[in-house]
Amino acid sequence: MGWFSWIIFGALAGWIASLVVGDKRGCFINILVGILGAVLAGFIYQASTGRAWRFDWDWASFGVACLGAVGLLLIINLITGAGRSRR
Repeated sequence: MGWFSWIIFGALAGWIASLVVGDKRGCFINILVGILGAVLAGFIYQASTGRAWRFDWDWASFGVACLGAVGLLLIINLITGAGRSRR
């Protein structure tokens, strides 16, 4: 995929992840989380299965990217404490 495709793919995956987690950080963060989540999940997939993962425009790649972005958002929220209620 080209750079523009990575941005669009990351934005979509990050947006879906922010809907799942309920996070409202903004479009730029969604793009970053989506791209980094896709790369992170791809590496985890490759390490756990031993098969190379290709980042293409297909449902499997999108699912892996969304799962990676959700996981990354959960880690970010855990570190920053964004999910906790403040009284």
